[in-house]
Amino acid sequence: MGRRLTSITPDTKNWTWVLQRRCPECGLDASMISERDCARLFREIAASWMEVLAPSGGVLERTEAGRWSTLEYGCHVRDVLRLADERILLMVEQDNPTFENWDQDATAVADDYATQNPEVVAVELASAAERVAAGLEELHEAEWPRQATRSDGAAFTLATFARHLVHDPVHHLADVVMRTS
Repeated sequence: MGRRLTSITPDTKNWTWVLQRRCPECGLDASMISERDCARLFREIAASWMEVLAPSGGVLERTEAGRWSTLEYGCHVRDVLRLADERILLMVEQDNPTFENWDQDATAVADDYATQNPEVVAVELASAAERVAAGLEELHEAEWPRQATRSDGAAFTLATFARHLVHDPVHHLADVVMRTS
């Protein structure tokens, strides 16, 4: 098993700014994405994650202090997509729901991301991406403006939520690909 560093620096940034401008770290400009393109993008991103999580290349290694391994990032992306699927459904079924806070770092520890099977995680990530993609494709034009509020007060419509969500798996894919290149 890979070198395990015990301390991960929690990410406390508010990433909603990616809806207005290009991310300098991963290059994605979510402001230029149509909500109708998001389903296709989730499928494409999942295919890329399937390749990255292939067990042939050091996915268990934490190569930088304070940063997750490729496997741990894959687990995080899978869980972000699972949570997003639930939140999209909530936005369709309820008027302006408030999303409960999700502590990604506590989840990583509680679910022991570092010891999960990368092949299983890849399949689960692809399945979660497909559920999100299918859910977005089922939306009617009148549903895209439906709103929700995150526990920190950030407001989203289904359209902005979908575009914001695309950034997470793209950004983390760049995190792991840039480290291994």
